[in-house]
Amino acid sequence: MRFTSEQRLDEGVREREFTLGEIPGILWTPGSVSAPAPLILLGHPGGLRKMYPRLAERARHSVAEGFAAATIELPGGGDRPRSAAAEEARADLLRALGAGEPVNDEIVDRLVLPLVEKAVPEWRTALDALLSLPEIGGPVGFSGGVISIGIRLAVVEPRISAALLFAGSFVPRTMFEEARQVTVPLQVLLQWDDEGNDRQLALDLFDAFGSREKTLHANMGGHTGVPQFEGDAGNRFFARHLK
Repeated sequence: MRFTSEQRLDEGVREREFTLGEIPGILWTPGSVSAPAPLILLGHPGGLRKMYPRLAERARHSVAEGFAAATIELPGGGDRPRSAAAEEARADLLRALGAGEPVNDEIVDRLVLPLVEKAVPEWRTALDALLSLPEIGGPVGFSGGVISIGIRLAVVEPRISAALLFAGSFVPRTMFEEARQVTVPLQVLLQWDDEGNDRQLALDLFDAFGSREKTLHANMGGHTGVPQFEGDAGNRFFARHLK
């Protein structure tokens, strides 16, 4: 891990950009650290620069409660090399949505499954590097999407103690079997009127999760209309399980 820039945000939040090989990322930590902080990994759908305002706001909210927060760019996102197969699958997805047609499972599999296979090992490598820093001590939570990435991480990464998963991305049917293997405490956030989301699929996925403690927060509104109070609810969830 190589830090490439540093700045102070509101309330003294320390923001550092880093690279991990070819992977860019951002780390946010409290301005003054008296003890190593628990870590929240911030998932997103890719395009770190485009997503930055929302990611920084989520990070500041978490850091204010004593957590560290970090994110990395997804494979094929931002300035990272594109995959021809992923671009073709994305074009087929947009074509179906534009025509008002259902998105079939074959398109979803081609788009999401290779992303999960590439992204999850990168997240685990980033976690190795982040937990080696003296200001971060764990436990670790995952917050956000792509939900299939969060599912896989919750299954294979024993250092993740809790997950707040954002419904609203397309989910391959094969991920349902992995969802049944998830055992960490879960909070799932669903926008009821999300235009591009299959609501019933999201509800079926929640039902499939194997966690004994799982909570569904469903709010009215579209994909980007998540109520501000859900940030506070997320902090309370992580405070129960990471502190």
